[in-house]
Amino acid sequence: MAAITIQGVTKQFGTQVVLENVTLELHPREVAGLVGANGAGKTTLFKVIAGEEVPDMGTATTSRGLDVGYLRQEPEISLDRTLREEVGSVFAELLALEERLHKVADEMAAKAHDPNLAELMETYDRINSRFLAAGGHTFETRLNEILGGLGFSQADHVLPMSSLSGGQKCRAALAKLLLADRRYLLLDEPTNHLDIDAVRWLEKFLAGHHGGAVIISHDRYLLDRLCDRVIELDRRRVYSFPGNYTNYAQTREIRILTQQRQYEKDQEFIEKERAFIDKHLSGQRTKEAQGRRTRLERRLKAGEFVTEAPQARLTSRFKFTPSDREMTTVLRCDELGMRYGDNVLFTDLSFQVRTGDRFGITGPNGTGKTTLLKIIRGEVKAVSGEFTLDPKFRVGYYAQEGALVDPNRTVLDEVRAARDGFGEQAARDYIARFMFTGDSVFKPLGLLSGGEQSRVRLATLILTEPDLLILDEPTNHLDIPTCETLEESLAAYPGTIITVSHDRYFLDRIVGRLLVIRREGHTVCAGNYSDYIAQVEQDRAATAAPAPASPKKPKESRPEPTRPAVNTSKYDRLSVDEIELIVIDKEAELAALQERFADPAVLRDPIAREDLEDKIAEVEEELAIVDAAWQERADSE
Repeated sequence: MAAITIQGVTKQFGTQVVLENVTLELHPREVAGLVGANGAGKTTLFKVIAGEEVPDMGTATTSRGLDVGYLRQEPEISLDRTLREEVGSVFAELLALEERLHKVADEMAAKAHDPNLAELMETYDRINSRFLAAGGHTFETRLNEILGGLGFSQADHVLPMSSLSGGQKCRAALAKLLLADRRYLLLDEPTNHLDIDAVRWLEKFLAGHHGGAVIISHDRYLLDRLCDRVIELDRRRVYSFPGNYTNYAQTREIRILTQQRQYEKDQEFIEKERAFIDKHLSGQRTKEAQGRRTRLERRLKAGEFVTEAPQARLTSRFKFTPSDREMTTVLRCDELGMRYGDNVLFTDLSFQVRTGDRFGITGPNGTGKTTLLKIIRGEVKAVSGEFTLDPKFRVGYYAQEGALVDPNRTVLDEVRAARDGFGEQAARDYIARFMFTGDSVFKPLGLLSGGEQSRVRLATLILTEPDLLILDEPTNHLDIPTCETLEESLAAYPGTIITVSHDRYFLDRIVGRLLVIRREGHTVCAGNYSDYIAQVEQDRAATAAPAPASPKKPKESRPEPTRPAVNTSKYDRLSVDEIELIVIDKEAELAALQERFADPAVLRDPIAREDLEDKIAEVEEELAIVDAAWQERADSE
């Protein structure tokens, strides 16, 4: 049975039809990726499912009792709270129970010898049971885990929401949604504003989600890792492909070729039929021509023919000049160090880049990746170490935030100015690969969106064919088709590339060596991002291998925390006040352990995280036992 059913949905804004007769079923335990070019209508489809947009035709229904969580690109949050208060507001009911528990406990302490004490104790027991059943001893752990996993430090928890950046607010909205534990998730670009470690954490979290989800994302690596199905929204219609993103990309190419052949075959048939009709409509074979016209119109109306050419992805046709550079060291860095005040970005950074290398740089936010590029370009001076950049190499630089020089120049003029003797048709063919077609090539640069400007800057930079390309997050603001075009262009580019990127799919396709910068140090490894992760997992598995004499129990075998119906005999000799002090100590110990979940070093170390989870489980079990002992003793006195 489908969790969500979309039947014949059509939606338009003014004269623009965004969705047309869309029919789709989404299943309860399936993770689906929703892809398509920018502006294809993906967010509109989400809003229709969530009930925020009413379709002009058709219906979108959810199964009875299904709770749907929707992550919007523009977060809906309160600015009057701290980060912890805002994200923790999803536990409002649980926090209310906790407050009631404290009030009843205070009343019990004040009425120790009152005849109504037994009634108060019953009330406390009833509220406490609800509190425990709702996860009363785990919500702090979950809150710290999710905030830490999404890149917030413990110090961030007390910051007012009004002081956070736009990206931090989006991460806070994502944290709230994940904590709400909805059965079905609609996630619109969830990896926006996340660094590479936070994206990996989110992948693992979603992989453990027991419900269904649809994810709009340009992160192809995430779609590869999570998706059971990919849904493509193309020219107002949806197409479904089983498997992950890579399988979809391969299948899509076959589908486009098949549709192209069928389109050509159908067009040939239609043209022949119409030629026959025109020739014989007023001659001796009028009745036959009329009959064939009627049949043709009926079949066209029924949609039996492919009447629209498939939109094939434009592939690389631009020919680069073969490189005649001899093998040499383009860049050499020796023990580079950089800091701003007490903030140390990196130390003792050493590596070299040779002619023809594809050298990638990645790591969490705030580790100095962009600063390193600025040092190499001479914009910033390192505090220690030295580097050498071969002066014979012409350098082309793409900055994350760049500006086009003349806002009145058109896209076409900008491209033609980048290469001497570049004819208009050749320039239009080239820029079409970066999604500028038709009249859009005459659009002034000053009227382009940020994403469109990024595409123009990349297109013109590659066209100039520098000896060394230095790229800072080149796939930011690009949709998937443009990313693929960029990757094809860079694959054909004969020069040397140094690129900073958090796009793992891009790193896999482009780089042959990878520098990973972290707060605790750096690593230079042969291969791409997947090769690096495979090595990390292999090293961790070797480190975590248990000693034969005392093998560690698997995580699944850990007993659940014991509830009040337990053996409390070891507390028989203690007074109710002494037991209460133990309860307070255990609660403080549990709170201290839960605080450690906000430490990114713990969250990103599977072994440390598992040990912490085991310790928390032990303390929760002890707390449940001593809490039960306190209630038994209080009942008997």
